[in-house]
Order: sequence, then structure tokens, then C-alpha cells
Amino acid sequence: MGRTFHGGFMTAQFDEIAHALGDTRLDGWLFYDFRLSDPLAYRILGLSEDGIATRRWFCFVPAHGRPRAIVSAVEAHRLDALGVEKIVYRSHDEMIAALRTVLGGARRIAMDYSPGCAIPYVSRVDAGTVEIVRAMNIEVVTAADLIQRFEATLTREQLGSHQRAARALRAIVDETFREIAQLISADRAVSEVSVQESVMARFAARGLVTHAPPIVAVNEHSADPHYGPTPKHDRAIRRTDFILLDLWAKESAPDSIYADFTWVAFAGDRVPEEHARIFNIVADARDATVDLVQRRVAAGEPVSGREADRAARSVIEAAGFGEKFVHRTGHSIGREVHGTGANLDSFETLDDRTLIDHTCFSVEPGIYLPGKFGVRSELDMTIEDGRALVSGEPRQREIVAILT
Repeated sequence: MGRTFHGGFMTAQFDEIAHALGDTRLDGWLFYDFRLSDPLAYRILGLSEDGIATRRWFCFVPAHGRPRAIVSAVEAHRLDALGVEKIVYRSHDEMIAALRTVLGGARRIAMDYSPGCAIPYVSRVDAGTVEIVRAMNIEVVTAADLIQRFEATLTREQLGSHQRAARALRAIVDETFREIAQLISADRAVSEVSVQESVMARFAARGLVTHAPPIVAVNEHSADPHYGPTPKHDRAIRRTDFILLDLWAKESAPDSIYADFTWVAFAGDRVPEEHARIFNIVADARDATVDLVQRRVAAGEPVSGREADRAARSVIEAAGFGEKFVHRTGHSIGREVHGTGANLDSFETLDDRTLIDHTCFSVEPGIYLPGKFGVRSELDMTIEDGRALVSGEPRQREIVAILT
């Protein structure tokens, strides 16, 4: 994932793509970009995004034969790093003619698009460009599975970086809840924003980075899945408050992989019955997905993101809270906290991609009761060499009572 290829390495990458195309009975994979519209193409082809990129380019990797590129005369050297034969066009007509030449003989190809935008993460090619190709009597299919294979799979080093980040986050969760308890016990001020700032300081102390600060949500704020505290809407944390902490971070080294956890706590010595009941439903749903994935992977059987979502969603629906579970069960994790692999989703989208080896994803069902509170329990999983593993064990088994 995110590798850079040059010379012989790039040739090997093209060979690997060609082999994958043969497995899917496709004639080729057509990469396309306009003004950095498809970062996936740059990553998979090992291209730098630096420099001027104002014109359209294409790169066709066939199942059989040599890759060929199409570039504008204005930026004729844009794809030189690939070391492939290229056609330079000047006008729109010349671009279309070059596409006809490069795609000659192809009948079924993949592009980085998603039918009906079912999977927005991989839907990078605009409808008009797909129409141009289809007008040449070529069937265009989604490259979603190919993208997962070449962009979302992780090296052993990347998996190791994820596991280290996961252990660090789990320690930070425990430290944060202890800090909240100490401040409340000492009658010192503590709030959503102050806890958020404390977590960010803990990230920095451990050499972790993140694209956005964590979610710290108290009481009814926890019923908003993506609530973000601000100084204007800060909430003090007091005794008998319910606290949701959602935090994500990764190591600072290039190509490091995120970890992403959500835990909940109660600022008292006895968790209210209603909160405990909702948490138990959510935890059962979470574990139903974990169990399904682990069972299927251990047996060498495929499991799709859609099936993994249904495993959790059916538990919450059976408990009568289906309408209060307002998001998918989980998302792919990579160099971005929301990666490009299969998501655990039969709800927001219909993700039928198989969860494959050397990938990482979250499992995070939730129940949200507006005006009252919301519970989400999130852990991460990896699939490594035929084993489905939970990151950062032990997982949360009950709401943490932080004042004893």
C-alpha cells in the first residue's frame, strides 16, 4: 500500500496487475486523472503528486501486452516515471483517437468508478469520462476489488505500525479516564475540550499524529455520532456524567497505519441500568461481527463487508433499536483512518467486497438516543495470513465506572 515503484519494480507492479486482471477476466485497467482527481491512481502506479497537473492523462494496463500512457502536449512528461510507451495529444479529438488506439481490442475493462456511487471511496472517475469509454463499445466495470488488492492491503511493517498505534491508544484511553476521575475527585475543572487537548498532548508525547482531534462527548452529546467539542459548545464533565471517547491516531513515519477506538465511561461508582443495558446490546452486536469474521477467515471462507455489517445490525434490530443504529458497522483503515478497502456496510452503501488478507478495519456498532445519550463500542481488526485478529485487546466488556 502506498509503495513507490521505479524501473524493474514498476515492471513487476504492472505484471502483478496483469495477473490480477487475468483472474477477473478483464481486458485491462484504465487509470485516469484530471487535476489530481484520483489519488488512488497515483498510489497504485507509484506516481508522485508533486508538480503541475492541469491536463488529463490515462494509463492503460492490459491483461496481456505492454501498458501505454496518454498525456497532453502541455504536460508531456507527466507519466515519464512509469517508463511506458506514451501517446502525446494536443486537441480533444486527438485525445479520443489516442484512447481508441490504446483500448483497441478491449471489450471489458476496469476503471476507478462505482456503479451508482455505491462505494464513494473508489468512485474517482467522472461520469463523462466513463461515457467516452462506453461510447467505444467497451464495457466499464468497477475496479473496487482491484483497488482493495493494490491499495488497501498492508505490508508486515504497516501492520506492525497499526498494532503499535493500537497499544498506544488503549493506554491513552485508560490514562484519560483516570485523569478525568482524579480531576473530578479533586473538584478541579475538566471538560470535553480540556480532555480533547489532553489526549492530543498524549499523542504528541508518544510520537503519534492524527488528521483531526478526538471526539469527547458527554451525556446527550454522545448521541451525535460525529459530535466535535469546541470552546463555544464545551461541556463540563461532572459526577454522574456519561462520557464517550473516540480517538484515532498513527505513528508519524511514512505509510504508517491508523488505529481507531471508541470507549465509554461513567463518572460515578455505579453505572445506570439503562446505560448498561444499551452498552450490552452494542457489545453483543460488535462481538457478533468479530465472531463471524474470525469463524469465516479461520475456515478459509469468504466474508463480505455487507455480511459483517448484517451480523451486528441484526443483533441491534432484534433488541428493538434498529432505527437508532444510524451508520455502518465499520470502515476500512489505512494511511487514512477511513481507508479504501472493504467497509462493513449493508446500510449506508452495499459493500459486497470480500474482507481480504493483510487489511485492517474497524468494528463499531452504536445505539443513539437523541436528547439522552449514545453508546458506540469500537475496536479494530486485521486479517493476517489467514487469521482474523482483534487489535488492542482487551476489548471493552462493560462501561467503565471511573469513580469508585
